[in-house]
Amino acid sequence: MTEPTKVMLDTPIQRGKTEITEITLTKPQSGALRGVKLADLLEMDYSAVATVLPRVSTPSLTPQEISEMDPADFTQLAGGIVSFLLPKSALESRPV
Repeated sequence: MTEPTKVMLDTPIQRGKTEITEITLTKPQSGALRGVKLADLLEMDYSAVATVLPRVSTPSLTPQEISEMDPADFTQLAGGIVSFLLPKSALESRPV
């Protein structure tokens, strides 16, 4: 199984008295992708990513937190999800 990916947020999310500075993404199982077109996820479509993100993030993000998120943080998280969908061969040949 693929190791979880930690993403440091450029702009922390305020949840009550707690400040979220880091999100851990876990590789989604097929069920976490229900209702989403894989092509939309690979294109980092907002709606597709916003649907899957609460299912694979720790802490689990709310729709409001996602919609108010810094675009740079959203892009980092979307890229993390996309990397889980790529075959190992594609990841190994990817430039660092």
